[in-house]
Amino acid sequence: MNGASRDALAAARERLDALTDSTSVDAGRLGDELASVTALLDREVSLRRVLTDPAQSGEAKAELVQRLLGAQVSGETADLVAGMVRARWSRSRDLVDALEELADTADLTAAQRAGALDAVEDELFRFGRIVSSSTELRAALTDRKATTAAKTELLRGLLGGRADAVTGRLVTRLVTAPRGRSLEAGLEHLSRLAAERRNRMVAVVTSAVPLSDRQKQRLGRALAGLYGRQMHLNLDVDPEVVGGMRVQIGDDVINGSIADRIEDAARRLAG
Repeated sequence: MNGASRDALAAARERLDALTDSTSVDAGRLGDELASVTALLDREVSLRRVLTDPAQSGEAKAELVQRLLGAQVSGETADLVAGMVRARWSRSRDLVDALEELADTADLTAAQRAGALDAVEDELFRFGRIVSSSTELRAALTDRKATTAAKTELLRGLLGGRADAVTGRLVTRLVTAPRGRSLEAGLEHLSRLAAERRNRMVAVVTSAVPLSDRQKQRLGRALAGLYGRQMHLNLDVDPEVVGGMRVQIGDDVINGSIADRIEDAARRLAG
């Protein structure tokens, strides 16, 4: 993607991360619903063009999405798609590509929550090796004359009971709806998304006042350097944090608040 589409995709990724960082959101369901929207817009070219028409206001396009999808998908999915159509896209097809990526990422997030992301990444790699080593299997999975049901049943026989459910969903979507990609390119893309998800960490940052953009960037770079991994910041404001900030990454707590320093001093004196 180039230009406006690249920026729109980056913003959509951030919104998805914010959604899936909440444990109250069912990431697997979100992935399924985003995949359904992807299929709809891939099929309905005229609708896709309306939703990416720069001559239409972003709010009008978002309202159309809510009318069309509001009763069909969860509020989180409808809001996410509405936010995406408010943005500018260089090509109408870029919107569909972005939705597909978000659907896959949501499923990978579900695997990460279940502690199965490493297994999914390994299974995607091994499935790719199997396909590349079997001309007959590749031909069956990419046969344009074969029905979706036939391909799904073949994959169920190959993966059922042997691979994680997320792996099965990702591979089945890729095989039954390749959208112009080769099977190898699609599997490579899924493996890249899995690697990116595995290398991503979430830092919950609590500060007394909102951080400036510059402060957020500096903190993100510092934490990434400290942990050696991409860092996503979840920001919260708590007036009781007198100064500085409190950062929690998994079980690690980096405590820099004045309030907690006072409490630590009081405990030392009491001891």
